[in-house]
Amino acid sequence: MISSMSSPDRSGRSEFLPAGVRPPQRPAAAARDQISTESAAFLRAELARQPEIRPEVVARARALAADPDYPSQEITRKVAEQILGSPDLSEIDS
Repeated sequence: MISSMSSPDRSGRSEFLPAGVRPPQRPAAAARDQISTESAAFLRAELARQPEIRPEVVARARALAADPDYPSQEITRKVAEQILGSPDLSEIDS
């Protein structure tokens, strides 16, 4: 069992490594303070692979729009209470 008090940094400490094995060196602070756009490029590529129109979402929206009980009266009441309870920002002097 791993104690909740154990440090997550222990694997790199030399007293826990086999004899003759040196712990990996950490990069200097300046080297760690860099930005990589590889992740952003990957996310953009994945987003481009997604269809602009998702038929299953359109079908669900149509079904909800056709349902006279959607949204339910309880949801409508809760939203109305939140709207009435919120301040009128047009009346606040800035």
